[in-house]
Amino acid sequence: MGKAAREQSARDRIKAQREEQLLRERRKRMATIGTAAVVAIAAVGAGWWFAAESSRSEQVGGALAPITVASDGSVVMAKAGVDKPVLEVFEDFQCPACRALEETSGATIKNLAAEGKAKVIYHPITIFQEQTNEGITRGNSLRAGAASRCIAGGAPWGKFHDKLFDEQPSETVEGFKIPDLIDWGKEAGVTDPGFDKCVTSQEKAPAHIAYSDNVMKTQKLTGTPTLKLNGTEVDTEVAFKPAELRQAVLDAAK
Repeated sequence: MGKAAREQSARDRIKAQREEQLLRERRKRMATIGTAAVVAIAAVGAGWWFAAESSRSEQVGGALAPITVASDGSVVMAKAGVDKPVLEVFEDFQCPACRALEETSGATIKNLAAEGKAKVIYHPITIFQEQTNEGITRGNSLRAGAASRCIAGGAPWGKFHDKLFDEQPSETVEGFKIPDLIDWGKEAGVTDPGFDKCVTSQEKAPAHIAYSDNVMKTQKLTGTPTLKLNGTEVDTEVAFKPAELRQAVLDAAK
C-alpha cells in the first residue's frame, strides 16, 4: 500500500470514529430529552390528577346528622355535642351558583356533619330585597324559602332542601309554584297537617324577608353562595373543591 493510500485509510478511520462519536452523543441527547419529556408529562399528569381528585364530588355516606330549624330560620345540621368547627352555608334556592355548589360540595358538607366533624348551619335567604326587574327571580326565591320554613326539621327538611335545588327553575320563568312545593314536601316525608296551608298562604314569607335582610347586613355578604368557617369566609376555589373543603374543615378542628 502506497503512502497516499495509507493516509487516505487513516483519514477514513478518523472520519468513521468521529461519526460514531457524534452518533453516540446524539443518542445520549435524545435519551436525556426523552427522560425530561417523560418527567414533564408525569408532572403535568400529576397536576391534572390532583385537580381532578380535589374536584371530585363525594357521595352522601348514610344517614344525615340531626336537622333542627331554629326560630330565626337558620337550620342546624349536627350530631349531639358537636359545637365546632362551625361551617355556615349562605344560599338562595333560586341562585344557579348555589345549585352548582350543592351539586359539587353538598355531599361533603352533609358528610362532615354526619361524621361529627363539623356543625353545619344553613342560612336559606333571598338575595333580592326589592321588587325590581328581578321580580321573577325574587318571587321564586321567596316562595321556596318561605316554604322551607314550613318544615320543622329532620330528614324531611333535608330532602326538601335538595329537591328545591334539583327543581330550580330558570331565572327568567316563574317557578317553585305552590302546588309543586306542596307535592315536593309530601314526597320529602312532611306529615304536618298544617304544611299545605302554611305554603299556600306563604305564612312564613314576611319572616323570611326580614331574616334575609338581617343576614345580608350583619354578615356583610356580597352574594351567594358563601361559606364561612368559624366566621371566616371560605375562598371560592376551596368551596368548590370537595377535597380541599374537607381538609379546611379538618384543619379548623385542630
